[in-house]
Amino acid sequence: MVIKAIIFDFDDTLAVERASAEEAMMITCKKVRQKYDVEPQEIYDNIWDKARQLWHNSSPVRAYCVNVAISSWEGLWGRFYGEDENMKILRSWVPTYRKQAWHNTLLESGIDDPDFAQYLSEEFPKHRRKIHNVFGDAEPALIQLKKKYTLALVTNGASDLQREKIQGSGLGKYFDEIVIAGDIGIRKPEPQIFNVVLSKIGIQHDEAIMVGNALDSDIIGAQKAGIKTIWLNRDNEENQSDIKPDCEISSLSELEFILNDLVKI
Repeated sequence: MVIKAIIFDFDDTLAVERASAEEAMMITCKKVRQKYDVEPQEIYDNIWDKARQLWHNSSPVRAYCVNVAISSWEGLWGRFYGEDENMKILRSWVPTYRKQAWHNTLLESGIDDPDFAQYLSEEFPKHRRKIHNVFGDAEPALIQLKKKYTLALVTNGASDLQREKIQGSGLGKYFDEIVIAGDIGIRKPEPQIFNVVLSKIGIQHDEAIMVGNALDSDIIGAQKAGIKTIWLNRDNEENQSDIKPDCEISSLSELEFILNDLVKI
């Protein structure tokens, strides 16, 4: 097998998605203490649940968000640009969603202040846009691999939101092609999204390999498309699923060595 291309997942493979959101959220929650002397942790613990409940119970385009993998916390800061009718509806609704999520959270702590909820709904996006944490092994690995392989990125989510994160991370320049679920209406683990990537970079299925942290989307999706897989298991978790990647690593720094071995498969 001759490997010509490496396809990467983005969130929690290259970029520390949840940690970036959590950092921005805690900064925002501290604003509540400044005005109402409520511990930030109390607000922090509640906003995630309140936002998730509202997102799944009230979103006018919930099915679409599930289909392209737009999360409730992304709804708290995304702009959702695009001409797709679902995106237009989402873009129109999210200001109401954000204010209500924060208001519901404040009410949980005995604070009924819609104006302050509006303020917080505008603060979180500001802080989230400044924070784009990436794993320390990501850029060094991409620099080295770029010398030998075609690099592609396939990620779930809304197009403008993912591109904003990719640009903020500083890693976009290493990829020959970037495919986002929101652009094509198909998300991982559907094999079609991997077929789109391969078509764009002009690589056959047996000439590519997928690297990702999620067994149930990155790995199984690529396998369904006939692509070899490498599971990035940073926390050395036990694989209790029926999904069996071709190889497992705990750091992207291992990729060069692993790729040499996979040529023999």
